[in-house]
Amino acid sequence: MAGNSDPLTPRAKLAVTAGKAVAAASRAAGRGSGSVIGGRVALKLDPDLLARLAQNLDVVLVSATNGKTTTTRLIAEALRAAGPVVSNALGANMPAGITSALAGGSDAKFGVIEVDEKYLAGVARDTDPKCIALLNLSRDQLDRAAETRMLAENWREGLAGSKAVIVANCDDPLVVWAASSSPNVVWVAAGQMWKDDAWSCPSCGGVMQRPGDDWFCGECGFRRPTPTWALSGDHVLDPHGSAWPIHLQLPGRANKANATSSAAVAAVFGVPPQVALERMYQVQAVAGRYDVVQFQNRDLRLLLAKNPAGWLETFSLIDPPPAPVILSVNARGADGTDTSWLWDVDYTRLTGHPIFVIGDRKLDLAVRLEVANQHFQVCDNLDQAVQMCPPGRIEVIANYTAFQDLRRRVGN
Repeated sequence: MAGNSDPLTPRAKLAVTAGKAVAAASRAAGRGSGSVIGGRVALKLDPDLLARLAQNLDVVLVSATNGKTTTTRLIAEALRAAGPVVSNALGANMPAGITSALAGGSDAKFGVIEVDEKYLAGVARDTDPKCIALLNLSRDQLDRAAETRMLAENWREGLAGSKAVIVANCDDPLVVWAASSSPNVVWVAAGQMWKDDAWSCPSCGGVMQRPGDDWFCGECGFRRPTPTWALSGDHVLDPHGSAWPIHLQLPGRANKANATSSAAVAAVFGVPPQVALERMYQVQAVAGRYDVVQFQNRDLRLLLAKNPAGWLETFSLIDPPPAPVILSVNARGADGTDTSWLWDVDYTRLTGHPIFVIGDRKLDLAVRLEVANQHFQVCDNLDQAVQMCPPGRIEVIANYTAFQDLRRRVGN
């Protein structure tokens, strides 16, 4: 392909125009943003469109089970210090949604792209990224996604010999295994709260030893690499040993970890940590996550948690007891239809909170809470749950489609 200032062939331009028209029609019909259907149409007309759109951009790919939408936003904000950015900020993270997002960024210098774990290797092939951020891998959507070890293997094979700088979390053994096939890796100590998917060695299957924050396999010697970037309390430690304060409007340790990885990515493009971290303060909420909204004269904080690792991080954010908590779980296509993951979540962490349960699978969740000896009430809908909540800010935790339902109901 020619590297001229306009990489788009007439066919590619037609594909972009058609995709935008279909997306606009979808929006007008009230069927969402239209980015996925628009991208599908565009790729049908020109299967090479994603590669063509990416070729004049410095591309960053972000993949993980948890935190990729937020980290994509933080990186995009940091890189705006160095030039215009195009990004799939609303989380449409498969090839059609990514194509749609890039088609809207004709003047951009950087493409900051969230990628679904299953599609990472293919999108990396198409977009020739300068940098790939790998944050974590844990069980998610059991009926759709491959088992985590298979996903790590898929990443490892797909990224072998990649020219990209891989920014990888050295605290997650599955991520380390996946990244180790690449010649150019920047290791970040971002932490790992959820460890239940990494007790066996991804390299040989041996039992993983985990003294303190370290980990290693006693059988084959696979071990935690030495990081050059690290999260330390409220600071990012850079490769020179300097500590930079993290100021975020987003809550929790997980978002400090996301900011640390984002600072390491920004540095690959020459944006210094101080500048990157200052810019990240602009991010207040990500696609409605962490928003505090007024509903029925109450303050509700909306929190997204899609899988056991995500629920564990979310429990660490919520106000202490007796803050009321509403839990909502669906099992539609986008959530994964298998709810057996609920048994992997430690709901005893909600002891002392008044709990109210809603959503398509409220009875599945009720059984799980009963076994965990939690006091809860099952409600028909959000309105009823809010009316029954005792005073105080209400923490509302929901999985993916349940979260979208809540946002529509509260007008967010």
